[in-house]
Amino acid sequence: MREYGFELRLCANLERAGLPGDTDVAAGGVLGRQLGTSVHAAGGRIVDVVYVEPGPAFEERVALTPETIPDAAIEADVGVGRFVRETRAIDGQPERAHRLAERAAEVGFFERTRRDGHPVVRQVARYPAWYGRIVGIENKPDLGTPGDLEEQLRTDVSLGVLDAAILATESYVTRAHLNRIPDAVGVWRVHPDTTIEVVREPTPLDPTRPGIEPLDWHSNRTDVRVVSPAAIERQRRRVAERAYGKGWRTYSMPACERCTPERTADPSLPYCEFHDRIVNPSETCTSDCPGKIPADPPAVDLVAERARRTTWEPAPTPKTRRQSGLDRFS
Repeated sequence: MREYGFELRLCANLERAGLPGDTDVAAGGVLGRQLGTSVHAAGGRIVDVVYVEPGPAFEERVALTPETIPDAAIEADVGVGRFVRETRAIDGQPERAHRLAERAAEVGFFERTRRDGHPVVRQVARYPAWYGRIVGIENKPDLGTPGDLEEQLRTDVSLGVLDAAILATESYVTRAHLNRIPDAVGVWRVHPDTTIEVVREPTPLDPTRPGIEPLDWHSNRTDVRVVSPAAIERQRRRVAERAYGKGWRTYSMPACERCTPERTADPSLPYCEFHDRIVNPSETCTSDCPGKIPADPPAVDLVAERARRTTWEPAPTPKTRRQSGLDRFS
């Protein structure tokens, strides 16, 4: 199976059944795709699938906003008790402070108004400790073409942003395969019916310890940088927030008569009759596709599907009423 279809089917399976061995599937983890875990190397490590387990205050996060809360808003010197000037609350140039405050208000985390001629903000609720373990899953359906797999997994283990790192494959896993990846990485074999065979359990990683982030690989050395526990925790929060806001259905259904999602176990998967597989709409369903028959996209509401299958809430009750005059900030 091509990697894109493999990834979507795996996400649908994990959303439905949880991680292998989960005893409380109803608790419902948060899934995201293609999320960056690098701290210092921007875009240096993109994990295929991230599974965020609910923490003690998960319901408070669900009730807050369905969107990703900007990290700068979470870290801003703003509480719930009193309004603070935007430029005092958020570091940086005034334009940046205004932009971030506006976005935080749009997603429902800030209340925003004007006092004494200045724009001011306050949180509508305290940011909750909503996430628990963060599990990263690297997808490689065919281990015969590993690419940079070993370097990617070694980064996951040494950096320590994740609580566990797992390799998911369709290939039969041999001892030689296991010897080429770090011992701490778990291995799943995903069968055609999407059932998961746990070949090797992952060894828990420790995000509370300093991490080592590879920055550049050379033939005779690897450039690295030490990452503090505080920086690791901040990146974990970013990853969890992005997963919560984005989910894993980050595509649009193709406007093609041959897109028949009902052929899959999950109707939100973009299955193509012409190619006889799940496709990446942005890459496959272009005007160059010889099998394309223009039509309205399938009547599948991806947001509603996520809400129906998980505890994520697309329209929580607002924590506060909108302040009059907010249109002045747009």
